[in-house]
Amino acid sequence: MSFFGIMHEWALAESIIITALENAKKNHIKILTDMTIQLGELQQIEQDILKFALTEILTQHNQNKQHVTFHIKIEYTKLRCTYCLKTWGFKELKNTISPEEAEAIHFLPEVAFAHTRCPYCGKPDFEIIKGRGVSLLSIKGKG
Repeated sequence: MSFFGIMHEWALAESIIITALENAKKNHIKILTDMTIQLGELQQIEQDILKFALTEILTQHNQNKQHVTFHIKIEYTKLRCTYCLKTWGFKELKNTISPEEAEAIHFLPEVAFAHTRCPYCGKPDFEIIKGRGVSLLSIKGKG
């Protein structure tokens, strides 16, 4: 992974923490203890880097007075051809792209449209059904 890839995880972590802290404040949570985060497989997020960044950013916000447990859930990729209607996943996608293309998709999943064709009919028209994006699913803590 490139330096820019690491910075991408760091930027995502910053957004997740800001969102978590805003939600904690609205819900009268003073100390976060658990966070559940969903990662779209298509974005190829490095979980160890993300967890490290989350911990460091919490430290900067003086919120990690206690151990925060990060629960990571992966939403697996599902793509569907708009021509033949067959579906496929990230494994099939990854077999057809270069490492450079994979890194471009890491930053912007929609780039997949420029580098991918249906593995069944060869048409370039498909939709991403699931498996992209990053979501904060839940937070828990103490008041």
